[in-house]
Amino acid sequence: MKLTIVGCSGSFPGPDSPASCYLLEAEGFRMLIDFGNGSLGALQRHIGLYDVDAICLSHLHADHCLDMCAYHVVRTYSPDGPLPRVPVHAPSAAPRRLAAAYGMDDEPALDTAFAFTPLAPGSFTVGPFEMTAALMNHPVETYGFRVSHGGRSVAYSADTGESAELVDLAAGADLLLCEASFRDRPGNPKGLHLSGRQAAEHAARAGVGTLVLTHLVPWYDPADVLADAAAGGFDGPMELARSGAVHDLR
Repeated sequence: MKLTIVGCSGSFPGPDSPASCYLLEAEGFRMLIDFGNGSLGALQRHIGLYDVDAICLSHLHADHCLDMCAYHVVRTYSPDGPLPRVPVHAPSAAPRRLAAAYGMDDEPALDTAFAFTPLAPGSFTVGPFEMTAALMNHPVETYGFRVSHGGRSVAYSADTGESAELVDLAAGADLLLCEASFRDRPGNPKGLHLSGRQAAEHAARAGVGTLVLTHLVPWYDPADVLADAAAGGFDGPMELARSGAVHDLR
């Protein structure tokens, strides 16, 4: 299983990265987790334009799903005509939310490009991947994911505040992609995002192998987020997510 970080910027694209998008590959199958604004362009550095086999959307905030609209154009208006629909596992409101974002009532609907399946907590299969979804602590319906293949596993927090469910989901994972949107300061809103320290605390409680801090909001210096995480008690390898970084979990 190979993980490529396509986009890791939180809330909006930054100067060095698009918004959230992660590519997982195994046995020639290519799955995206999230498809945030700006990520379609960067994705083409790693795979062909038409090579996405499945998509999982953690939630429906624009920085995690908006490039679905651009990819609808790709698959609906290709020079060879409409391409086969891509399976999409997403919160139940995804078809309505994305249609509103696309906003073109006189053009083909997004279900010409995508076959939507609503998410629910629990396990399911996508291609060669064994998936587990769990609800996270965020103001809208939001799922963290655990992706397993060949005895290896990656956990993804999506957007979340402090969450016992995240610890359970990530327990023993080889790699945890965990959001670290806030600086570690008093007064941060509850039930919204984690600081670097809180991300490291969750990783330590889950006993993960490697922690990768992601959803890095451009108005903070990533080095400061990493310094916050150093106070979280996680003693394994820890790093900042970077657009283009590849993690080979063979």
